Amino acid sequence: MPIAPELFSYPKYRDDLKPAPFLPMSRAEMKKLGWDSCDIIIVTGDAYIDHPSFGMSVVGRVLEAQGFRVGIIAQPDWSSAEPFKILGKPNLYFGVTAGNMDSMVNKYTSDRRKRSNDAYTPHAEPDKRPDRAAIVYSQRCREAYKDVPIVLGGIEASLRRIAQFDIWSEKIRRSILLDARGDILLFGNAERALVEVSHLIAQGVPVEEIKHVRGTAFAVKGVPEPFKELVYTAKMTSPWKEPRETTVIRIPSYEEVVENPVAYAQASRALHSESNPGNARALIQAHGNRNVWLNPPPIPLTMREMDGIYELPYAREPHPVYGNAKIPAWDMIKNSIIIERGCFGGCTFCSITEHEGRIIQRRSKESIIREIEAVSQAPGFTGVISDLGGPTANMYGLQCKSREIEAACRKPSCVFPDVCPNLQTDHSELIDLYRKARNVDGVKKVLVASGIRYDLAVKDPRYIRELAEHHVGGYLKIAPEHVADGPLSKMMKPGIGTYDKFAELFAQASEAAGKEQYLIPYFIAAHPGTEDSDMLELALWLKRQNMRVDQVQTFLPTPMSTATAMYYSGKNPLRKVTEESEEVNTPKGLRQRRLHKAFLRYHDPENWAALRDALTEMGRQDLIGRGPRHLVPPDDRRAREELDKVRAQKESRTKKKKSSATKPAKGSQNKNSRSKRK
Repeated sequence: MPIAPELFSYPKYRDDLKPAPFLPMSRAEMKKLGWDSCDIIIVTGDAYIDHPSFGMSVVGRVLEAQGFRVGIIAQPDWSSAEPFKILGKPNLYFGVTAGNMDSMVNKYTSDRRKRSNDAYTPHAEPDKRPDRAAIVYSQRCREAYKDVPIVLGGIEASLRRIAQFDIWSEKIRRSILLDARGDILLFGNAERALVEVSHLIAQGVPVEEIKHVRGTAFAVKGVPEPFKELVYTAKMTSPWKEPRETTVIRIPSYEEVVENPVAYAQASRALHSESNPGNARALIQAHGNRNVWLNPPPIPLTMREMDGIYELPYAREPHPVYGNAKIPAWDMIKNSIIIERGCFGGCTFCSITEHEGRIIQRRSKESIIREIEAVSQAPGFTGVISDLGGPTANMYGLQCKSREIEAACRKPSCVFPDVCPNLQTDHSELIDLYRKARNVDGVKKVLVASGIRYDLAVKDPRYIRELAEHHVGGYLKIAPEHVADGPLSKMMKPGIGTYDKFAELFAQASEAAGKEQYLIPYFIAAHPGTEDSDMLELALWLKRQNMRVDQVQTFLPTPMSTATAMYYSGKNPLRKVTEESEEVNTPKGLRQRRLHKAFLRYHDPENWAALRDALTEMGRQDLIGRGPRHLVPPDDRRAREELDKVRAQKESRTKKKKSSATKPAKGSQNKNSRSKRK
């Protein structure tokens, strides 16, 4: 693995800069800090919460630690450029992010319906960010100060760095770098690139000349010397034999992927093949007469660097400008602790690997315990740590047995189709951390709410026992996602037998601990590779298990994921892609997608009519009836009465919700009173 400069080893830009209580959001706050200007201004689609779970706070505090004056413009009115001038002109650049989520995922459901709330906004109020926020914010920044560089970052920019399929417009969109007219894009966990790029700009290096920093994307006219260009094709053999440092792989162009879905799948396969920081090469993709160049991914952070980032002087609460406003995302995570980054699961529908990488980056136990101690002393702490985890709960301390093998590996997952023999699966480090966390003064309970990789947990039953005895609050969320081999193989998820083994071990451990605890399984409907018969198989499995799931999701094709490439192209990019290669069936029509979701909720009377029709079409009328082997009841008077009852209950709940929505929010002021907030 290449070696990177230590994150906190750079000379400070301003030696005398002291940490701000909060990064300023107004000129008044800047004046109080003694600032006449900001060096860097971050524009974000989220409310500003100064906590390490929120990207803009991590970015701001990391830059502050480098000696930069950093201001925040949170959820600005985008109807004009004026709100983007509130802090004045930044000395170095605007940093633009849509927020912790892609703005389109944040605003719309998998059925493309507008969501009624936004967890990252005060009072969960919707419509406080625009569609494609990173593009809109960048345009307004450019209008405000046209000569100030724009640095794009965050998950929206990261997952849209090349041409990508956009489900909301049903078309291929260009790299967001070009649509936003940004100067440079930082992808993935970008602290290394962020710090290096910031110091280079501060030294007077024109942003258009910054071409060597890993984890960055930028526009170029052609391939510079001394790089050798290799054109990616399905028959491409051994590109890794060429020197990595001077090799760039040309993936299918924007025009090619628009014209040919197979080319899109090939571009996706190339991108994911070049994702290991130990062996990745630069990529280039043409967009007309311009090219988007992607440098290799950033070098993973060391434990010392992770500790340094998470122990910066966060206020650990929302900015005072929000008063007593309720911000759901903050309420959910304020007593949670991030212990790791990255995920080597490689689930095709998930964006974690594309954004954070497959190599686990973890904090030291000592750093984590110090944060728990700080949380335990905060006003209002109830004694419960709501989560000790990260993208995945139980990858802390797990890694490849050989750094050399890890650096050379090009597999998309360490656990599919089976757990790699080179993967160390001993959970001792994590178990020890849990025990230390439980012993912190003032802590009554430490819960684990992040997702459990049960295929890893069954490799170390001690972990399951520890979890069941001490870290479950009655229910444990777990994600088998499906039971049929077809969709599971396209998800890169283990077979249902592994889930059954985990469920058995968890039940035994819970009984031994004298606790009545249950698993809450999560499933995905309409994933690429799913047939109607697969959903029927899942529904029958749920009925046999006596499970009635309420929290279900329909597959949402998010930018750059492998499953989205399957959805758009009808091909399987987990293997070599050609016109003749494996076809992947994908439920796309609204009727079929809703039917697949209905199978998951076979017990809901509102789904019975659709399921009866589907079962009849499938020749499975034997499953219509009221016996224990039947899936749905017949269309009789009793069924219609049950449906009427359910609809009346929903109508009553809707009326109550509308009634409560008209009442002023707790902590809000009477319309006739004078507000102190601007």
